[in-house]
Amino acid sequence: MRFRFLEVVLGGILSLAAPARGAAQVTLALPPRAATALAGDALAAAVTDLPRPDREARIVAEVLGGNVPSWWRELAPVTMTRAVSDHEARVTFWATPDYLALGSDDDWFLMPLSPGAAQRIADATRTSLPTPPMVDAIWSGAAVRIGPDSIAPSAAMITVPVFADHMRMIRARRAALAGPHDLTAGHKKDVVLSARLDTLPDRVAIYGWHRPDGTPIQPLWTGHTVDHVDYSHGIRLVWHEVTIDGVVHEITDVLRDPALAAALSDEGPLRRARY
Repeated sequence: MRFRFLEVVLGGILSLAAPARGAAQVTLALPPRAATALAGDALAAAVTDLPRPDREARIVAEVLGGNVPSWWRELAPVTMTRAVSDHEARVTFWATPDYLALGSDDDWFLMPLSPGAAQRIADATRTSLPTPPMVDAIWSGAAVRIGPDSIAPSAAMITVPVFADHMRMIRARRAALAGPHDLTAGHKKDVVLSARLDTLPDRVAIYGWHRPDGTPIQPLWTGHTVDHVDYSHGIRLVWHEVTIDGVVHEITDVLRDPALAAALSDEGPLRRARY
């Protein structure tokens, strides 16, 4: 029954109108949030005792069913300058304003996910996970920068109660800052795309958690297996199209193209460009 539900949800999303190519505003084509949908903290509590695969199946279904805040659907433009071939190129992409958020506008929960579950959401919403240079650009362009908060390593760091502890830290830090709809960065490590995954397909690549001076605590790292999820991980989605000097390209095409990959990658081209 669960898989049938996901099939129906996916079909509904793919049938909705998508933003036009090169659009100045990008909105994720998700269904309206149901009046009966659980809010963020209640949903986190509902999945606390589930094994990770079941928990993530529920989370994917909730997201694709529209149980996300309205502000999370509106992607923010991010622009950076990158050396591409023999010139400085102006690169613009669109990113979710925060990491994956479940629930309502007033009660939302930033939920870590494995890259496989994140990729399922990305495929359904015509988005991608970012690369490290894109993560840096998001931090540079963020209206709200939240400093990192760490929790002592333990076996519990992969559990929802510790996810909730970290969520409380984030809420406390941002209480006096701008609203959640503003582009926000610095408070999670990003699950990213990397050329390293071409030879390490069983790993997850993480990067980021920027300090106030802009330096990342977490350099690009592939030490965890692909099913590892802990409280510090965040899922940021970026729209499947990017403009380079005003020309619209598919992100996956750019990342696989030896001549264009430098627009988004410091590692050269990526063969897979996905999880």
